[in-house]
Amino acid sequence: MLEITRIKENKAEIIELLKVRNMDAAAQIEKIIAVDEQWRSNKQKQDSLLAEGNAIAKQIGQLFAQKKQEEAEEAKKRGGELRDEEKAVAEVVNALADELQNLLYEIPNVPHPSVPAGNSDEDNVKISESGQIPVVGKNWLPHWELAKKHEIIDFEMGVKVTGAGFPFYTGKGARLQRALINFFLDEARDAGYKEIIPPFVVNEASGYATGQLPDKEGQMYHDAQDNLYLIPTAEVPLTNMYRNVILKEEELPIKLTGYTPCFRREAGSYGSDVRGLNRLHQFDKVEIVRVEHPSQSYEVLDQMVAYVQGLLTKLNLPYRTLRLCGGDLGFTAALTIDLEVYSAAQDKWLEVSSISNFEAYQANRLKLRFKDADKKKNLAHTLNGSALALPRILAALLENNQTDNGINIPEVLVPYTGFETI
Repeated sequence: MLEITRIKENKAEIIELLKVRNMDAAAQIEKIIAVDEQWRSNKQKQDSLLAEGNAIAKQIGQLFAQKKQEEAEEAKKRGGELRDEEKAVAEVVNALADELQNLLYEIPNVPHPSVPAGNSDEDNVKISESGQIPVVGKNWLPHWELAKKHEIIDFEMGVKVTGAGFPFYTGKGARLQRALINFFLDEARDAGYKEIIPPFVVNEASGYATGQLPDKEGQMYHDAQDNLYLIPTAEVPLTNMYRNVILKEEELPIKLTGYTPCFRREAGSYGSDVRGLNRLHQFDKVEIVRVEHPSQSYEVLDQMVAYVQGLLTKLNLPYRTLRLCGGDLGFTAALTIDLEVYSAAQDKWLEVSSISNFEAYQANRLKLRFKDADKKKNLAHTLNGSALALPRILAALLENNQTDNGINIPEVLVPYTGFETI
């Protein structure tokens, strides 16, 4: 959520930068400022009425003590009028505060100046490409056919038991999945991230704090009876550990990692892009989360990108690095770098990681602050990244490493799987 002071002090710049998201926010920004001014005016009136009421309350006791009965009764009458007036103004103040909050929720994060203009993922800018794209063999199969042939993923059983997008991993497929999770967690641990096993459901306040609500409400699985949400990513519970927290500056940076299943309704998804493991409603992911000093967050973003690139290099997967354009940028992100792996049998690039700097946008919702050397409270910056999302990694590993004799396992995973081939 944007800070109201930032909006008022940098109105023209914010309106201009939001155009990179293809958003004309001028009218909304003006309304936010107008509602904030109304709120401040009424809050000042409320505070004045409270102060006058408190002064009269003290005066009443003194008048009674001085035997000034008539004046005391007049003061009591005035005190009652002030209470009624303050109550009415308080209702206006609360209503304006709610309206202002809802208006602020509707404004996405301001894109970093380096975010390119564009309408969709087709306008994302390639930064680099790395690794050797394999030469596709004559009889190479896409991963969903390989999975059936080698009996390692059962998509049909998933449809029977739950529905499309909920596959069963079986035998060596299950072991390979678990191997990837453990490999990613061990790598994160060695890079200085603290491992957390969080809850897989969160309350509504947590969803609002990290920006999944109200923006992605239709994409989340919701238990209406308890008003709880299945998490779409470990980012939500991990970041919310620091909701309503004031840190000491020396506690920064905070580096967390966690493995969780992730749940996404993916309403409206269809076509070849959702075939097999390409898009699931439940999938496994290891996430990395950072809480940083504002002066360090973009340097840290580069470090996080390099870290995830290192994982893909160790898995011997060809990948490319993209800077997302304004039209493809997530609601809460100021800048996002995507990593995509090449899937040989499908002849396409598959997104496997998004690494984002949210600047102070999430922290303002979270009320996540730190005290500097002068004891001044400042909003921290939050960042997160997939390190990594498993389904498309697994798809690329199966397709790119197939041979006439089976599927070779990357050397780095063999200590985790206990086998070299499927």
